[in-house]
Amino acid sequence: MSTSAPVTPDSSHLEGVNYLFGHPIAHSLSPLLHQTVYDNLKLKWSQIPLDSTDVPNFLRLTKDPKFYGASVTMPHKVAIIPHLDEVTQEGKDIGACNTIFFKERDGKRVMCGTNTDCFGVRDAFLQNLPAGASKDLYRGRPGLVIGGGGACRSAVYALHKWLGSSQIYVVNRDVSEVEAVLADCKKAGFGESLLHVKTVEQAKALAAPGAIVACIPNFPPKTPEEIEARNVIECFLGKEEKGAILEMCYHPTPYTEIAELSERLGWQVILGTEAMIYQGLEQDRLWTGKGLTELPTKEVHHAIAAALEAHKRH
Repeated sequence: MSTSAPVTPDSSHLEGVNYLFGHPIAHSLSPLLHQTVYDNLKLKWSQIPLDSTDVPNFLRLTKDPKFYGASVTMPHKVAIIPHLDEVTQEGKDIGACNTIFFKERDGKRVMCGTNTDCFGVRDAFLQNLPAGASKDLYRGRPGLVIGGGGACRSAVYALHKWLGSSQIYVVNRDVSEVEAVLADCKKAGFGESLLHVKTVEQAKALAAPGAIVACIPNFPPKTPEEIEARNVIECFLGKEEKGAILEMCYHPTPYTEIAELSERLGWQVILGTEAMIYQGLEQDRLWTGKGLTELPTKEVHHAIAAALEAHKRH
């Protein structure tokens, strides 16, 4: 619940305090993910949900010596940036911050912001490569991003910076959203290879993508723009050369229409929970100082899968 009265959650039982700051956040699996990590590492830390739009109160809570970081979600990912001491290159290039962490400098704590969503996209692909495949599997082939929101920018960044996409197609029902993505990415220096694919005719003439990231809600297309966008997606999925598709939508179910269509047409489907898990583990790498191999990756996967299964049964 959003409130104007300052809220100070009880953290007396903890040695380290973290917040999930956003609104609404009731369905977030982030606290479960991080608690699984801390319990396995025997840390008396916890991520406390702070369902609020009160930025000044959140900034007050960051002054607590026990506070070591935060997950920042909508509607604060852009609004929080001016309040940070430093922003990493990823945060600057994507223009959104989903993670707050600290660096020590001259005996002082420096509050930094970054974006781990792009790491989530990268590792969802690289940690789920087909048996025997090289990490360069997608390099030199086009990438495809479906959507035009904030997640789309992180996907473009990951495809461009780490997966080596030769060109990145963008498909979306809303032309103005795509134009904004293209403008933002070009301004940040990684948008020159972006191509807005608007029609099936255009898609037919293009090479098949190797890595696809779908960043749209799961609903049947109804408007002419939505139907055309879906036809363009089907055209790309139907091409002879296949690859992998990361379906970012996982709530209420990761088995979306696009995921089912992709599987039917011979694509490897990577569930959106993979990106969510790996962006969270990147956060814990920053917060704990431990490498990915030292974090309880398997236990986190089990916890998230069990939570989704429990939700499905209700």
